[in-house]
Amino acid sequence: MDLRSLRYFVAVAEERHFGRAAARLHMTQPPLSRAIRRLETDLGAVLLERSPSGVALTAAGTVLYDEARLLLEQAGHLRARVAAATGAATLTIGTLADSAQQAGTRLAAAFRRRHPGVDVRVREADLTDPTTGLRAGLVDVALTRTPFDTTGITVHELRADPVGVVLRADDPLAGRGSLRLGDLAGRRWFRFPDGTDPLWAAYWTGPSDGPAVDGPVVRTVNECLQAVLWSGTIGLGPLADELPEGLVSVPVTDMPPSRLVVAWAGENPGPLIRSFAQIAAALLRSDAP
Repeated sequence: MDLRSLRYFVAVAEERHFGRAAARLHMTQPPLSRAIRRLETDLGAVLLERSPSGVALTAAGTVLYDEARLLLEQAGHLRARVAAATGAATLTIGTLADSAQQAGTRLAAAFRRRHPGVDVRVREADLTDPTTGLRAGLVDVALTRTPFDTTGITVHELRADPVGVVLRADDPLAGRGSLRLGDLAGRRWFRFPDGTDPLWAAYWTGPSDGPAVDGPVVRTVNECLQAVLWSGTIGLGPLADELPEGLVSVPVTDMPPSRLVVAWAGENPGPLIRSFAQIAAALLRSDAP
């Protein structure tokens, strides 16, 4: 039994589905299923009740889930403390699409000034994983946007940005000063791959019924923009984002704002994560009008 196996098990336990858990971990389903089978063999206990619709925790699985979450959180703290003691502290930051730019170009410089000896690594995630790798243990802290499933994740809001629908410049609605979601009925929306966090997908890709199923599947911001440019597909995006020539963004007045956040796994961040969040919050406050 190792930390990776526990991380895999926690993902399956929270998603209640091997396919969704595999998508969250950015891996395919067969090796994930094999890893869980090995874990059950090692422990001598059935952890999951499997059915065509998904999985459910057994009594043994419930015990392991509670303990595994604590162990993974403690392992993260231990890694940070050991790194700090050796003078080789590292911080891996997960970013999502525009999140790093929208937080301000001064963030990196401010963090370097306060922590000149820290080795900072950045991992940019695609739109299928709004946690940018937090759940998979790939990053220490995320600079991302909500909404998404925050189970086991602490979120600190930095800023709320208004949202608009991205349209081709020659679209009949492109010249409107504002729109409502009802004005977009019957349009083709881009959509995210199966297994994407449902809260996240529902926010950005419009209604889940009707023509939404006909839109192209996209994984990156550029794929979203190209889908609009080439096929007239529509989708939502923060109004603060810069768009390429030929595209416009029209405010959607009945959409809640997109919240730029700092997020980390567990409830108690290490000192570097806490410092990163404080610096980001201070910079965003100073940028506010």
